[in-house]
Amino acid sequence: MTSRHERDPEDTRAGDYAELAAVGPYGVRPGHALITMVEPHPGHEYAYNRWYEDDHYYAGAMAMPWMYAGRRWVATRALQELRYPEKSAVAQPVTAGCYLSTYWVTEGRYDEHMKWTVGINKRLNRDGRVYQDRTHVFTAFQDHAATVYRDGAAGPRDYHALDHPYAGLVLQVVDAEGPERRAELLEWLRSWALPRRLHGSPAAMVTVFRPTPLPGDRMTYVKQVEGVDSRLTLLWFLEADPRDCWDRFQGLDTEVAESGLGRVELVAPFVPTVPGTDRYVDQLR
Repeated sequence: MTSRHERDPEDTRAGDYAELAAVGPYGVRPGHALITMVEPHPGHEYAYNRWYEDDHYYAGAMAMPWMYAGRRWVATRALQELRYPEKSAVAQPVTAGCYLSTYWVTEGRYDEHMKWTVGINKRLNRDGRVYQDRTHVFTAFQDHAATVYRDGAAGPRDYHALDHPYAGLVLQVVDAEGPERRAELLEWLRSWALPRRLHGSPAAMVTVFRPTPLPGDRMTYVKQVEGVDSRLTLLWFLEADPRDCWDRFQGLDTEVAESGLGRVELVAPFVPTVPGTDRYVDQLR
């Protein structure tokens, strides 16, 4: 009899799935997220877009256990030029990173998902299914910290956010004035700053996350996450094109600075990609 550790290489261990499904959390809340902003190298924009959309979005993300929702976003050159502050600790130059992918991971399933994602990405790399002509500008798994809604109990919830047809998204990265101030910064954002900004705005919700360190056996082309003890990542989900309401997002850096709790390192608008097309690729440079 073949032992569990001496299986035929073609054995997919299908029986194990029934055992795994019977244990552990299986709620719908986005307890964790993968947020990854990437810059394809000049001249590789079309090839990168087709690789990511046709293969990697599925094989390297959505087909994985516990990653249950995803959405891709793009910043045309016009959108890149709206970004601030000019001197960003996240993006150098601040216009770097024209594609953003966002994914939700089931609450309580971070460890299980990470074991799978490290394993599958090693396999994809070995099999020549990883596109190398790109740079990870800002890539991090993150833990959910808060969601603030414009309309209270009305409207889509945060677990709907990556499936609802939002017209735009703004990525905001804020660093607290030291690890000991992050909880205070989060409470200020959740209780005062975000409700005030959301009121009457085209943003339906803001999700707030805390970045976590990447595993030591991650792929070498993805740099270790910075600011894991002091950083917050905000995703603003918009019902309007960000170019039509950018005045609503002016001064976020000044507002945070005046609070004395932290500093804004990036405010960057995006629009959703159109799956199966190369729309916007010719507008990146």
